[in-house]
Amino acid sequence: MSNFKDREKSFENKFAHDQEMQFRVTARRNRLLGEWAAGLMGLTAEETDAYAKAVVQADFEEAGDEDVIRKVLGDLTAADIDVDEAKIREMLDEKTVEARRQFIEATE
Repeated sequence: MSNFKDREKSFENKFAHDQEMQFRVTARRNRLLGEWAAGLMGLTAEETDAYAKAVVQADFEEAGDEDVIRKVLGDLTAADIDVDEAKIREMLDEKTVEARRQFIEATE
């Protein structure tokens, strides 16, 4: 019986760890996306940092990526940058890969 409880606890710990890592990768991805968008808008270093944080915060509005996409698309459109939703989704994918790579390198 103890062996089963140990395995169950191990699976629970792994699930919690995986969820935490996914949260961190997503937050990093959103920050990288914000930095990319800030670059397109020509923001200063301080403005870029603040904007990247705002993009990370935007992800807490609703589940999924739609809130982040809506924010970045709206901000880029307001700044008269010619970009569409497909390009932002493409950048989300690229930034996800980059964020995962950064975390893997940081843990090695």
